[in-house]
Amino acid sequence: MKMDSSFDIITDEELEEVKSALEDGDLCKATERLNQSLKERENAPLNIAITGESGTGKSTFVNAIRSMDDDEKGSATTGVVETTMEPTPYTHPQYPNVTVWDLPGTGTPHFAATDYLQSVEFSRYDFFIIMSSQRFKLNDIVLAKEIQAMDKKFYFVRSKIDSDLHASQVRRKKTYNEENVLKEIRDDCIKNLREGGINEPKVFLLSLLDLDKYDFHGMQSTLEEELPEHKRHIFLISIPNISLPILEKKREALRKDIWKWSSLSCAVATVPIPGLSVACDVGILIKAMKSYRSAFGLDDQSLEKLANKFGKDVSELRSVIKSPLVLQEINKELVIKLISKGAGGALMAIEYAASNIPVLGSMAAGGISFGTTQWMLCGFLKEIAEDAVRVLKKALETPV
Repeated sequence: MKMDSSFDIITDEELEEVKSALEDGDLCKATERLNQSLKERENAPLNIAITGESGTGKSTFVNAIRSMDDDEKGSATTGVVETTMEPTPYTHPQYPNVTVWDLPGTGTPHFAATDYLQSVEFSRYDFFIIMSSQRFKLNDIVLAKEIQAMDKKFYFVRSKIDSDLHASQVRRKKTYNEENVLKEIRDDCIKNLREGGINEPKVFLLSLLDLDKYDFHGMQSTLEEELPEHKRHIFLISIPNISLPILEKKREALRKDIWKWSSLSCAVATVPIPGLSVACDVGILIKAMKSYRSAFGLDDQSLEKLANKFGKDVSELRSVIKSPLVLQEINKELVIKLISKGAGGALMAIEYAASNIPVLGSMAAGGISFGTTQWMLCGFLKEIAEDAVRVLKKALETPV
């Protein structure tokens, strides 16, 4: 793996702090900074606000973006009338630091657009998604201007696109063209918002019943680009595994993280305490491998949900998983067994011995530990990412 391609996972400031600590011989400080950086990325809070007029599908979107069905325990309450009377937080089932807020509809007697943001405590949200199931109205435009004035990001989502396309297909049996209809809807939304005073509005057309269609990937890419670095990672990892491009993006994001995990392992290995580095490497590998399985939706709960969504038996999905590690319990015993085999075991044995040799021995142990952790994580990430692709393809497979 090329080192320079992985440095975008650590900020220039962090890198300078680690370099400075190592140059000063302060290994403890370097280790602490790397560990802190990993924790900051993993635990970065992300608060997403879903708003708009009542009846636009806000609650359904809150559930969909968290990979949940409307009738699932912990899901947002949905209905044909306004069901949200106050800002309601819904945490992600796998990533508790990600919270999607179902906000009351604008323009209702309870929440006028002019004082809406103060009522819902706008400062706690990282960005707003303003939803409409028809044309965006005055309340949506007023709200967007207020958000803009407060220097927050906002995006427009035109929901229920599948219903519009179906209606158009019924009315235009001979001339129906999906691409043209989508362009008409998008252009009309943009024109309406520009006339209302919104410059360069970002509008995304979505089907809440099937997020993979239409503009979801465009919205995901836009958010990924515009979120701060420490928020971007957790957003990408937490979004539903609904397509092959998303799986590939997750694989790339996690691949970049390997540099930090390996560097942390390396830094700990330079501390001349027998057994400390081995224990640290085992802990790092367990944590990282579990996080990979969760991110790709290959844990038992996620597989069950995926099977139910596509009307499959979960055994069908498990049947295409090739890596024996994915379906096993990832624990200390398993990881020690893995790194004790072949080259990995030899490296660990050398590392343990080298950690007792002052200065040069510690430096050698650091390099060995870096290489071992990197080798293990790269191999597991490759296997689990390929399994995730096979599972999704199996789920999408149409019975003959």
